[in-house]
Amino acid sequence: MNAGAYAEITGAEAIVRILRAEGVDTVFGYPGGAILPTYDALRDGGIHHVLVRHEQGAAHMADGYARASGRVGVAIATSGPGATNLVTGLATALMDSIPIVCLTGQVPSAAIGTDAFQEADILGLVTPVTKHAILVRRAADLPAALREAFGVARSGRPGPVVVDITKDAQTGRTRWIDPGPYTPPARPRPALSDADLDRARAAIAGAERPLILCGHGVTASGASGALRALAEWADVPVACTLLGIGAFPAGHRLHLGMMGMHGHAWVNRAIQEADLLLAVGMRFDDRVTGDPSTFAPGARIVHVELDPAEIGKVLPTEFGLCGDARTVLDALRDGLPAARRTAWRAHLRAIEEAERGQDPEELDDGSMSAPLVLRELGRLVGRDAIVATDVGQHQMWQAQSWAHDRPRTLLTSGGLGTMGFALPAAIGATFAGRPEEVWVVVGDGGFQMTACELSTLMQEGRTVRILLINNGGLGMVRQLQELFYDDRRVAVAMPHQPDFVLLAAAHGVRATRVTERSELAPAIADARAHAGPHLIEVVVPESEVVYPMVPNGGSLSAMLRHPDTGRSR
Repeated sequence: MNAGAYAEITGAEAIVRILRAEGVDTVFGYPGGAILPTYDALRDGGIHHVLVRHEQGAAHMADGYARASGRVGVAIATSGPGATNLVTGLATALMDSIPIVCLTGQVPSAAIGTDAFQEADILGLVTPVTKHAILVRRAADLPAALREAFGVARSGRPGPVVVDITKDAQTGRTRWIDPGPYTPPARPRPALSDADLDRARAAIAGAERPLILCGHGVTASGASGALRALAEWADVPVACTLLGIGAFPAGHRLHLGMMGMHGHAWVNRAIQEADLLLAVGMRFDDRVTGDPSTFAPGARIVHVELDPAEIGKVLPTEFGLCGDARTVLDALRDGLPAARRTAWRAHLRAIEEAERGQDPEELDDGSMSAPLVLRELGRLVGRDAIVATDVGQHQMWQAQSWAHDRPRTLLTSGGLGTMGFALPAAIGATFAGRPEEVWVVVGDGGFQMTACELSTLMQEGRTVRILLINNGGLGMVRQLQELFYDDRRVAVAMPHQPDFVLLAAAHGVRATRVTERSELAPAIADARAHAGPHLIEVVVPESEVVYPMVPNGGSLSAMLRHPDTGRSR
């Protein structure tokens, strides 16, 4: 029995005690009447509270903290509009399997259903975008409910959990009993048999042109080392999804690059030529496969996935291995004969060299081309930084050109594609206890959605460097209109924008505008030398297009290439 068990405390005090017991040292939130009892308990609770400027920022900060640390991030909001403002962040975390717990205030129990001030049916709103959601009406139920929330958020396939707490549950008194950490019941999964492993090993050993497809699940399960060991043992090249970037080192001889809609052309070609795909911790989403009926037409598929619902959901899977990625990869390697696939690797090197040789962006002409700017930033900052990107063209150029050697160094919204994600996520990452410098790569459109969090950045004294790619509008939407709507542009130009340097200065953030390529390296060096946040606005042409591009629903074999050469990245 814990010391102090059976002492009577308020529900709000129980919340703070459970947060501490779960190892939470930082929470991100915005107060309001229905959650004030919890805020009162937080005052002396020994947990640092980050006051955000918008509740969406709180959810993204908790998300960025979780992505960078591997621990559960925590956000807090009040009832009604405070809680509804978390929904985008919850959906973002659900799509990318990120463990966060959001605590929301709710009107008193007796007022539920009366259309009370700032009342909203939060469970009804968030259930589709969470892994679990619960309404707590009694102080006595809070310890168990919160322990369950953390256990569910981090277990199995991680995800967001909401605990909606009535005001009287927070003010009510209860005996303090900590139920201890919660372990969810094991989900039924197909048994992983020796026969399944033997068949998969035989398929891998017999393949002449195998590839490993590395997804976010490799990072989530801590399986990077196991994946590297298997890839080296079997001599199999590795391609990464957007969220898999960093799970396999970019500098490794077996690393190919990123796959999918805006992936490297040689990677997509390799997939189409492969005779076996070992897909690990990925779900074959549409941005990876394009038209599923044309994806890897000659390949047998071995799918290693924790969630049995994902196996066979998109593509027919010959070998479905359901389980933790690290455990399954270790088991696969045991008994798998070592191999050397010299001819296959040489063929892939030749494809890559041919594609790079025809890429007009491989020759850096010193222009203010956005992809070249991002390549230069990656070169100068190096592979050890954490970078948070927003969503759009800059996101794809960064993923194509920036080498990541370690997990949890690229923070980006993959599944939901949430604009406004980067800045708050980066702020959250600074609380993860990691030594790396943190960069934001963001477009002018997405940046304006959460630019208010610059004040949070200054308030907390966090050092985040921001590279803002300003192309005068919504670049990715413009690209789609240009390529697929006969260049009929609607609502993509932003002829009136704030002066981003002055906007940053208004929040107290140092800022620089770069309009010539020769100014870029000195500006980056100045930002890195400054002990505090710094924004670099880089003005680039508005007409650039991300190549290659697989048209939505098209085949990887039908990638659109750069019109100057017929080839691209």
